[in-house]
Amino acid sequence: ATVLASVVAAGIAQTERLEEVRRLAYTDALTGLANRRAVDSALDEAVERHRREDVVVSLLVCDLNGLKQVNDTHGHAAGDRLLERFGSVLSLCGAMLPGALAARLGGDEFCLLAVGPAADAVVKAAEELCRRAGELELGEGVACGVASTEDPVGPVRSARRLFRLADAAQYRAKAERSAGPVVAGREGPDDPVVRLADEPSREEDGERRRFRGRHSP
Repeated sequence: ATVLASVVAAGIAQTERLEEVRRLAYTDALTGLANRRAVDSALDEAVERHRREDVVVSLLVCDLNGLKQVNDTHGHAAGDRLLERFGSVLSLCGAMLPGALAARLGGDEFCLLAVGPAADAVVKAAEELCRRAGELELGEGVACGVASTEDPVGPVRSARRLFRLADAAQYRAKAERSAGPVVAGREGPDDPVVRLADEPSREEDGERRRFRGRHSP
């Protein structure tokens, strides 16, 4: 009985260690949010559900403004605190959307993935995110872009296209220093965000950033 109990205990401990390894593989160490790997997996599954079941999938992508200045002026410890506090704000706003995945993609880039809630609900959460980010003690707010399969953005048959749409919206929000989110597809049939997302990938005036990770061209 003693030997059996030891074997069972060792098995339980091994299972717990494996679960912890899996958790860490999909978690951002600084903020405790999901990481890019988790988003890639969840976004692929979400878009596949959209294709099969026509479920609404929305992606919010945002860049935290002023992080470099905080690092240069106050030190990297202050920059890390800003990232952590913004991560908490993102989680709080994500709670407005049942089942939403809040993640840090890397550096100063974050996202929310929502499967099911209406596009307007995601935009409302994005507006709240922008408002709260502007109230943080450090930093300069956030540039936020939203893309949803419920909006007139054309067919979304891949995770890559939805990511490009949200990223193009975020790019425009940053370029215009918008205080609120920019939403893909809401400026009519010739929406500039949709056109930007669907252009052949290239650097524009040395400013347009390339997509990173698995979604890179």
